[in-house]
Amino acid sequence: MKDNFSTQSDDYAKFRPVYPQKLIDYLLSLTDTHENCWDCGTGNGQLAVALAEKFQKVYGTDISEKQLNNATQRSNIEYSKQPAEETNFPDQHFDLITVAQAAHWFDHQKFNREVKRLLKPAGAIVLFGYGLVQVEGEIDQLIKDFYWNVTKPYWDPERNHIEARYETIPFPFKEIEVNENFNIEAEMTLDELTGYIGTWSAVQHYKKAKGYHPVDKLKHKLSEAWEEPACKVTFPIFMKAGKSTI
Repeated sequence: MKDNFSTQSDDYAKFRPVYPQKLIDYLLSLTDTHENCWDCGTGNGQLAVALAEKFQKVYGTDISEKQLNNATQRSNIEYSKQPAEETNFPDQHFDLITVAQAAHWFDHQKFNREVKRLLKPAGAIVLFGYGLVQVEGEIDQLIKDFYWNVTKPYWDPERNHIEARYETIPFPFKEIEVNENFNIEAEMTLDELTGYIGTWSAVQHYKKAKGYHPVDKLKHKLSEAWEEPACKVTFPIFMKAGKSTI
C-alpha cells in the first residue's frame, strides 16, 4: 500500500468531507452484532469515530503514522500502524470490516486473503469511495478542467479504480446488492474547497515535479466565478459490500 498522504496529513484531517449518517446507518445494518470493527486505511479516523458510536471496539489501522497522529481519539478506538495486507489481529475477530477511500491502494489479493481470515462467519466487508467533487455552474467546469487537463498525468495508476467506481477491484465475497444511493453533501467556502483539492495525491506529485502549487492558479480562477460565501458540493459515493464466504 502506498503512503501518499503523510505529507498533507494536517490538511487531510481539516478539509476531507464528512460521511453522511445515512451511510453510517447502512454500514451498521449489515451485521446483527456490533462487537468488533476494523476500519482499514483509517486515515484520521473519521469513519472509525462514527462507527465507535455503536461498536464495542473499533480498530483503526493505517500505514501513515502522521495520519494516525491526527486521528480523533475515543476510548473504544484502538489505532495502530499496520499494512492492510498483514495484521496482528486474531482469526475471525470482526463483525464488520470497512475501507473508506483507500482500497484502491491495496495489494488486493493479499488484502482479500486477510479479510477472509479476519471476518466472522456472518461478518460483512465494505469498500467504498467517492468520485470527483461536483459543483453547479462554472465552478464545476473549472474543477473538471483542473482534474482532467492539469492533474490527470500526475495521478497514480490506482486512481483508475476510483474512476471505475471500484468495479475493477477483485472482490471474492458473497456480494450484497446495494439498492440505496449515497452522497456526501456539504457547503464549502472557497478556502475549504481549494484546501480539499490541495489534499489530492496528484497535486502533491505535481508540486514535487514542477516546484510550485497548481491550486494557486485554480483558486484565482474560482474566485472570479465565486458568488456566495459558500457553495453546495456533492461527492457521489460508490460501494462494494459482501459477506464472508467462510
